[in-house]
Amino acid sequence: MRILALEPYYGGSHQAFLEGWSRSGRHEWSILPLPAYKWKWRMRHAAVTFAGQVQNRLARGERWDLLFCSDMLNLAEFFGLAPKEIRDLPSLLYFHENQLTYPVRVEDERDYQFAMTNMTSALAAHAVWFNSAFHKDSFLDALETLLKRMPDYQPLDAIAKIRTKAKVFSPGVNKFAPQGSRKPGPLRILWAGRWEHDKNPEEFFAALGLLKARQIPFRISVIGEQFREVPEVFVRARERFAGHIDRWGYQQNRADYEAALLEADVFVSTAAHEFFGLSAVEATLAGAYPLVPKRLAYPEVFDLQNDSTAERFFYEDGANGLANRLAELASRLESNDSLLQAAEPIRDRLRRFEWPNLAPVLDDAIEQVGS
Repeated sequence: MRILALEPYYGGSHQAFLEGWSRSGRHEWSILPLPAYKWKWRMRHAAVTFAGQVQNRLARGERWDLLFCSDMLNLAEFFGLAPKEIRDLPSLLYFHENQLTYPVRVEDERDYQFAMTNMTSALAAHAVWFNSAFHKDSFLDALETLLKRMPDYQPLDAIAKIRTKAKVFSPGVNKFAPQGSRKPGPLRILWAGRWEHDKNPEEFFAALGLLKARQIPFRISVIGEQFREVPEVFVRARERFAGHIDRWGYQQNRADYEAALLEADVFVSTAAHEFFGLSAVEATLAGAYPLVPKRLAYPEVFDLQNDSTAERFFYEDGANGLANRLAELASRLESNDSLLQAAEPIRDRLRRFEWPNLAPVLDDAIEQVGS
C-alpha cells in the first residue's frame, strides 16, 4: 500500500514514529515533513502548505492509497483545500498528544481553538488512533466537558462519532542490546524528559536531596529537550548536585541519548503528565530498572493490569516514596544484586513495542483502514 504521510511537526517522537514504522513496515511511504518549530504556527498554516505541496506531487504523477497525518494537522481544513484525489483517500489521524489535555501552567492561557482543531480533524478522518487508552479516554472526557461549556449548539454527538472510530496503537521503539556488565560505581540514576514543570522535576530533585541527606552515594544523568525558558529548579539542582552529575542537558544526537540509556542502572519518571512514556520504555529495554509513578499511561504501558509482579516498578508517596525505592535499589546494587536481571520480566513485556514486533501489527491495522 502507498501511504502519504503529512507531518507538520517532524521532530522528536513524531519523527521517530514515522521513521521507525516506514523503515520496519512493509508499506511504501511518502513523508512530507515540516520542521519541528513553532508548533502553533505549524497548526495554523500546515493545511495550506501541504495542500500546495500535494498538488505539485500529483502533477508529477504521484499517487497514494491512504492519507496519514498527526494531530498537528488541521485535517478538516486540509480537505477543504486539497485536490479531490486526496479528499477521496481513506485517512488516518494519529494522536501523539492533544491540545485539550496537554498541560499549560495557567489554564486560562489555553487556546481552545487548537482543541477544537483536534476535534474537527478527528471528525474528518476515517480512523483515529491514540498512542494509549489513557490518552484516548482523557481526551474524550475533557472534550465533553469543554463542549458542555458552550453557550448553545453544543455538538455533543461529536464525542460518540469520534469514539466509534478511535482505537489505540502504541508507538514503536528501536531494539537495544543491554550491556552485560556495568562499570564499578554507585547507583546511576537517569531522568529523561522535557525540562518543563509537567514532568515534575521538583519531585525528582527532592528525592535526590533525601538520598544525599542519608549519605547514600549516587550518580545522575538529567537529560531531555529544553526550551528558551528553563525552570529555575534545574539551575538550583545543577549547583546542589554538581558532584553527582554524569550527564546534564539535551543530548545532541541519538548516539549520545542511547549511550545515556545504556549507562543507567535506574530510570526514574516523576511525570505529572504523560500520554505514553516513550523514554521509560526505551530506557527499560536498554537495561535500566524503571521506577515510575502509578498514574497516567504508565500502568497501561507496563501492563500492570495483567501482571501484578510489575508493582515492583512503581512507586507512590511522592519524593519520600521515590527516595525509599532508590535507597533500596542502591543497597541491592551494593550487595551485588543485578538490577539488570531483576528488570528482565518487564523488559520481556515491553519488547512488544520494538519495531520488528510492532510494525506488522500496525501494517495490518492500517490495511484495514485502507480497505
